[in-house]
Amino acid sequence: MPQRNWLRAVLMVSCAAMAGTAQDAPAPEAPKAEAPVPGGPIKVEAHQSRWDYPKEITLTGEQKLHIVKPGDTFWGLSSHYLGNPRAWAQIWDLNKWVKDPHWIYPGDPLIVDGSRVAIGKAEAPDSVAPAADAKENADLAPQEAVDITPDLTAVPARTRSLTTVREELAYSFQDFLQLPYVAPKGAEAAYRDMNAMQIVGTKELTRTYMADGETLYLNGGQNRGLKAGDRFLILKTVQKGLYRADDTERHTSLGDVVQQVGVVRVTVVNPKGAVAVIERSMDAVAVGDHVVPYTEPSNIVLKLRTDVEEPVRIRDMGSVLYARDGRRQGGGGDMIIVDKGSADGLQVGDILLAVRTRSYPVTESRVESKREMEKTNHYLGQVIVVRVNDTTATCRVIRTLSELNPGDIVTR
Repeated sequence: MPQRNWLRAVLMVSCAAMAGTAQDAPAPEAPKAEAPVPGGPIKVEAHQSRWDYPKEITLTGEQKLHIVKPGDTFWGLSSHYLGNPRAWAQIWDLNKWVKDPHWIYPGDPLIVDGSRVAIGKAEAPDSVAPAADAKENADLAPQEAVDITPDLTAVPARTRSLTTVREELAYSFQDFLQLPYVAPKGAEAAYRDMNAMQIVGTKELTRTYMADGETLYLNGGQNRGLKAGDRFLILKTVQKGLYRADDTERHTSLGDVVQQVGVVRVTVVNPKGAVAVIERSMDAVAVGDHVVPYTEPSNIVLKLRTDVEEPVRIRDMGSVLYARDGRRQGGGGDMIIVDKGSADGLQVGDILLAVRTRSYPVTESRVESKREMEKTNHYLGQVIVVRVNDTTATCRVIRTLSELNPGDIVTR
């Protein structure tokens, strides 16, 4: 027994020593992963895009690579990376393969300079010059852009603190693509004056209405001077005859209501026809709709009026004639048409107050016609003029406490 115990002890000590030796020995060195090569090219995944995007990107300095996701815009990316949405042209300047900053597509690679942030004029040193090509780019501003001015200059982040400017737009590209307006001479006369073409068919013959990305046919081609890449604004007639609220007998029409719907881009040009694709639409596109040459819209920064008190002082009174889509009411963000125009001094960018008049009795009488009444008015909201002709104007509702109805008052 003692000998057996002695052997057992020897074996346990030997095993412990072996185990300790194995534990104390350094582990074999694992193979190291190869470090990325500084400045090496980054491959861009193949994706559908209107643009001939770079298939490889090489970053330098503090540049970053952003892969576009659904919903991204230059305006939003500039706000995220530069701290100022109005500095969008700085990002576009690094990615000029994007021929039109209105249109970027999921999967597109965008280079962003991470060493620069946008600042305000008050913070900029006198030696800082305006951003390069700002004036040239101003006419090509994307849907989310506003005027590019010297106070939006970028300087290195290490020298200036970040100042975030998030301006609200009173009118943007999306609003432009759903804008109704009055054609005083009638829609057909307006189409003739604009040398409009018509949508005469669609690739999917069974489709009545079309949306983004779908292919359609136009009744004009080389004979109308079209070229591949040309863009056209889609128009449709939404109401024949628009009358003033007090013209109950409908004696004098102010014209027909035409609505902007979307943008198409020509892809193939034939002698007398063309193939086009819908790039962006805010409403259904149909065969029979018209197209006219597209002009880049301007955006308007929101500047609300503060001279609001009740009862609202009414001057140069006009009234609401029409709400978009023929609705009875128009709320925040909606488009309305009013019966005042350039002949009354209205200009694009004017802010008007929306007012509703109320009557209330001051004497009691069972006979309604014998009651004495008083009138007052209440503030409803504010609208901004975005398009004018001689006798009417299209406005966007930018603030509202209540829906606007036809007959409600607008005033300066």
